[in-house]
Amino acid sequence: MSETILKVQGVSKRFGGLQALSDVGIEIRKGQVYGLIGPNGAGKTTFFNVITGLYIPDAGSFELGGEPYKPSAVHLVAKAGIARTFQNIRLFAEMTALENVMVGRHVRTRSGLGGAVFRTGGFKREEQEIAARAKELLDYVGIGKYAEYKARTLSYGDQRRLEIARALATDPKLIALDEPAAGMNATEKVVLRELIDRIRRDGRTILLIEHDVKLVMGLCDRVTVLDYGKQIAEGTPADVQKNEKVIEAYLGAGGH
Repeated sequence: MSETILKVQGVSKRFGGLQALSDVGIEIRKGQVYGLIGPNGAGKTTFFNVITGLYIPDAGSFELGGEPYKPSAVHLVAKAGIARTFQNIRLFAEMTALENVMVGRHVRTRSGLGGAVFRTGGFKREEQEIAARAKELLDYVGIGKYAEYKARTLSYGDQRRLEIARALATDPKLIALDEPAAGMNATEKVVLRELIDRIRRDGRTILLIEHDVKLVMGLCDRVTVLDYGKQIAEGTPADVQKNEKVIEAYLGAGGH
């Protein structure tokens, strides 16, 4: 059996009088695409934000690649090895696509502030390496021809792919995608699915939070379903689709 990349247990989170999460956990193995679904208000975004350091949990234990990590800040979680995208695209609009990916790569740089200030030889070499790697990643996600375009000029689907390239630039142990298909048309979703499939085939591990149940069921190896902050099902897509609690809470609602 492949190694466990992410193991999260006993996560609880309260906002004032609202218990947003109660004793939630997941275990994701290397090379899996792992889906997290649930109806609106189920707690999936809260759980995702806890894992990636945006919210501080009230309780829970967290391991990444067998090592404990503290999800106390986004930049620390990125350094530990989790890269995330956001439901609302967060790119540097006035920077080029290439520069956006280079920013992601700087999480793994060796030259310190001194190297940047004094433009040392080591710093310049590293900048060239970062630019080359960023270009490779833009090609990888299929938007290499737009390397010198400002991020804001790219189409919606291409901006989504740029976000994924920037996340990959951090060399993550786990890439966490927050509603990547949100706002996409049918053609863009097909391209997205092919890209996620390619990332998985190349040995990456993905956590996917997504409203599009069809996309999740067709793409994920395992799925966890949340409802009212509690875990109501976990298993293969086929198992989850047959689960009575899931049918009642989610798949039977809203015409899915």
